[in-house]
Amino acid sequence: MRSAVIVFPASNCDRDAAIALAKITGREPLMVWHEETTLPQVDFVVIPGGFSYGDYLRSGAIAARSPIMQDIVRKAGAGLPVAGFCNGFQVLTEAGLLPGALMRNKGLRFVCRPQTLKITNKTSMFTKAYKDQDEITVPIAHFDGNYYADDETLRGLRKSGQIIFKYVDNPNGSINDIAGISNKAGNVLGMMPHPERAIDALHGGTDGILLFKSVLESMR
Repeated sequence: MRSAVIVFPASNCDRDAAIALAKITGREPLMVWHEETTLPQVDFVVIPGGFSYGDYLRSGAIAARSPIMQDIVRKAGAGLPVAGFCNGFQVLTEAGLLPGALMRNKGLRFVCRPQTLKITNKTSMFTKAYKDQDEITVPIAHFDGNYYADDETLRGLRKSGQIIFKYVDNPNGSINDIAGISNKAGNVLGMMPHPERAIDALHGGTDGILLFKSVLESMR
């Protein structure tokens, strides 16, 4: 599997994502600068966490309008698997690839800790390798992680199985404890937690590995 990581000004998890992809796929990912207009031929794209453009305007709002995102939107619409973690989730909502919005955390505090998640859809291309594992623990580190969607959107997410992860102990006030969702086609994932930071036992856990392996298995 050939993969790519998109790099924006002030991205700070792009290297974490690159290390995770190299470890799990056996190939170094392409690091694609946001000003590129065409995505290279790849099988999987990660939009990393960080504070793209310093979180000015709204988190992810400027990055979503970067030149490279126009091509990502086109190719995701054609079925290319795309995952956005933390700020990447914000970018995906701002780009219109995922519904809803990420608001300031309840309590207006930055949260940074290991977080337990419940896997609510284990048949998705991002979770199928977890099999009988119902919960995982991955780090969170965000200030604008409070997911919101209106009632009609929530009904659609539930009906289509698009809610992929929920918080066991909601750290930010997200509606319905939502931590991660997919698009209706199932090839775009956005989640506030950082699975790319959960691939090494020495760093606190390895529950993120199977997310990447799920995508790898889906490519075979």
